Amino acid sequence: MEFKNWMDEKVLKIEECLRTIIKEEKKPQKIIYEAMNYSLLCGGKRLRPVLMLGTYELFRDNAEEIIPFACAMEMIHTYSLIHDDLPAMDNDDYRRGRLSNHKKFGEATGILAGDGLLNRAFETGLEAALKSNVEITSAVKALYEIAKSSGADGMIGGQIVDIYGHDKISSVEELKYMYSLKTGAIIKSSVKAGAILGGADDNQLRALETFADNIGIAFQIEDDILDVTSTQEKLGKKIGSDIANDKVTYLSFSTIERARKDVEQFTDEAIKGLEMFGDRANHLKELALYLTNRDH
Repeated sequence: MEFKNWMDEKVLKIEECLRTIIKEEKKPQKIIYEAMNYSLLCGGKRLRPVLMLGTYELFRDNAEEIIPFACAMEMIHTYSLIHDDLPAMDNDDYRRGRLSNHKKFGEATGILAGDGLLNRAFETGLEAALKSNVEITSAVKALYEIAKSSGADGMIGGQIVDIYGHDKISSVEELKYMYSLKTGAIIKSSVKAGAILGGADDNQLRALETFADNIGIAFQIEDDILDVTSTQEKLGKKIGSDIANDKVTYLSFSTIERARKDVEQFTDEAIKGLEMFGDRANHLKELALYLTNRDH
């Protein structure tokens, strides 16, 4: 199957599943369901769940049975975006071309919508672990990787380093450490969870960790470039927000031209990490190129 068709098929399956997870029931707390779905169902690349499904397919042919796990990862990512946009964080008024959650529903509801998505992510993953045909030990191990990557030693840790980065980050290596947590951790756990659910052995997991580590850093450098070179129409949010928020980025230590070459280098290293999987990794290789050569 051609890459575009493969990607479109995966995104469609993910979207179908996401639309079934949060039912907007007429209860006193009905606004929280609306706010959660407002951000969850407003599109996006669905990178993390597609990475999970693509990795799983290195080992098994039918990824449909792990789609709930992939959707759990997307809910965690979406919660992080809602909280990132808050005035106390990045203070962004727009996300994916429309008002940020807190601008639509207010700050308190935005905070709780993010909290709700984080909790629903693990409800969804645990329900799948109990009801699907996935081997239960593999399901628990995968959920453990997802939980660890989104906590204080993963994404949240990266976010706090980012908040105080102008005082704490003085070298590109320190910046890469922050990126490995803030952006890279849940990209890596998407890949590792897909591999664990698929039955990967230790050598295969190590190769996929190399792939994920390099994709994570390349993806974030590309984000830094786009924050300067893209447009609000393409990105769906205000450009130049890193400079406005006094953030340390890759361009604090590099020119755009050098940064673009580094993106290519990290992407090449990521693809090399997939060599042991042969032609079965072709879609993941193309996904790596797609993610690090984008304009939004």
